[in-house]
Amino acid sequence: MSNLDHAKIQSVAGFAPGSRAPTIAANAVRQRAMSRPSPRPSSADLRTEVPLALAGQRIGLMGGTFNPPHAGHATCAITALRRLKLDQLWWIVTPGNPLKSGEGLPSLARRVAASRLFATDPRIKVTGFEAALGSAYTYETLRHVTRRLPGVHFVWVMGADNLAGFHRWQQWRKIARLVPMAIVDRPGWRLPALASPAAASLSRHRVSESRAALLPLMAPPAWTLLSTRLSEASSTSLRRDTERNAR
Repeated sequence: MSNLDHAKIQSVAGFAPGSRAPTIAANAVRQRAMSRPSPRPSSADLRTEVPLALAGQRIGLMGGTFNPPHAGHATCAITALRRLKLDQLWWIVTPGNPLKSGEGLPSLARRVAASRLFATDPRIKVTGFEAALGSAYTYETLRHVTRRLPGVHFVWVMGADNLAGFHRWQQWRKIARLVPMAIVDRPGWRLPALASPAAASLSRHRVSESRAALLPLMAPPAWTLLSTRLSEASSTSLRRDTERNAR
């Protein structure tokens, strides 16, 4: 790959010059650069409308700040698509995380643009529609989409690292009662996730991984833990690399 391709990735994703760019993103940029220049993100390109969905479809919802997005997020999305037999997966880039400081958080437009570099499957829809809802809380987002699209079978998708701290989320019990949940394994997080207060509270509603394809059709609360190829990438480590290279 040329230095120009690396520069495009860093520019779109907001990485500092010379920082390590994710491999999947690099491949995506290289392929797209053959046909057209990579666009600069803009506030008009956030897709703040809820993506199109049809009654009866099975749709996964994967939300986060994605600061920055990485191969682990892509693995989580693809795993959910395949194992849950989803028609779509909405990659929801949120304005912020109520449990974390927003200091240094890149703009929503940049994070949406960076996330799209990882959405190599056309069934993955990267969207920033949560910004238009006026709430940064997952429960409010889920309540909005389930009320707006009552005929769709939604599943909340998150990594095992998120399940470990799920009990700190606002209205986490209501989230579990609103939609089924698919937990995708992450390196070093399987045991902490299964030992977490939320997992203990919801233990009797856990579904065998062998029945994962049925999860979207199940009445909540229902959840399963999906094993998958593990990626060591993490947003925290990528941010540290960026800060180190910027010095």
